[in-house]
Amino acid sequence: MSHQLGTLEELPLDYRNTLTDLNLVPLWPALRSFLPYGRPTRACEPMLWRYEDVRPLLMRAGDLTPIEKAERRVLILANPSLDLATARATPTIYLGLQLINPGETAPNHRHSPSAIRFVVEGEGGFTMVEGERLPMEKGDLILTPSGLWHEHGHTGSGPVVWLDALDLPLVYSVEASYCIEGEDQPRNNRADSSQATYRRSGLQPYAALDRPVDTYPLRRYPWREVKAALMDMAGHAGPHDVLHLAYVNPETGRECLPILGFSALALRPGETYAPKRRSASQVLHVIEGEGDAVIDGIEMRWGESSTIAVPTHAEIQVRNNSSTKMAFLFVVDDAPMQRKLGFYEEF
Repeated sequence: MSHQLGTLEELPLDYRNTLTDLNLVPLWPALRSFLPYGRPTRACEPMLWRYEDVRPLLMRAGDLTPIEKAERRVLILANPSLDLATARATPTIYLGLQLINPGETAPNHRHSPSAIRFVVEGEGGFTMVEGERLPMEKGDLILTPSGLWHEHGHTGSGPVVWLDALDLPLVYSVEASYCIEGEDQPRNNRADSSQATYRRSGLQPYAALDRPVDTYPLRRYPWREVKAALMDMAGHAGPHDVLHLAYVNPETGRECLPILGFSALALRPGETYAPKRRSASQVLHVIEGEGDAVIDGIEMRWGESSTIAVPTHAEIQVRNNSSTKMAFLFVVDDAPMQRKLGFYEEF
């Protein structure tokens, strides 16, 4: 049933003033703004950041601001449709490109938002999480979950850059975002031990069967292994099968983190990816390749290390323009949160 709702102006002025004095608001004049028919009312619009545009400014930041004055030297990928000051790529996803130069250390801290690091370029960088030293190579996914101590360093040569993705907008919106400083972490005796322990699918330490599940048993997902898995999948998949793999907790088989989800997508030469509309917002980061995207009718040209913000309920087409090479994309979405809250949908 559809009918015209009453307006605020139809109410007597003295009645409206009394409501205001008592901090009361009538719902019915604004009901459709909260509960529109069909699909949500969105402020978020598609947005593309080209790495070739951002990189020179990030490198200059390295010259202008020493790490001691930055703590984390980051340029935020802020979607202008959501107000640049709110530092959001989508309503729930924060993105930033972080730079660390040789010999620098980004000091130890922990915070309430969960974060991931996805390496864009460089060698010799590392992240220390709860004493576990995790090397950073291009395309690697590294988890720094809520409440875990972490710091970054660089023992190689040349700049190291990674993409930060955090659930900061959501945590901040519920007034729960904060950080605690800490001393440098003592390093344990097994560097990258979680990745070594969970190297093979379907295998885990036998002792894990008799202990409570480690919330975050695997903290580094090397790109070389993810890419190899996608290539193996391509070798036996049908022409219409989507080459799409989720990053999961190896002990539970579920998402790595509670709010944001992560996956890797491969596009064969000339292939177009046109999934169903999803209620989740998402981010597409190009690991390798170049092509075009059309998101809610907005056309974009993407290349290596480009990053695209995708609103909720968006119509998506992503095409690999190469006739000979595969393209690979890293995907961040807020589907895990929506599944837990019970409103995730595909259309």
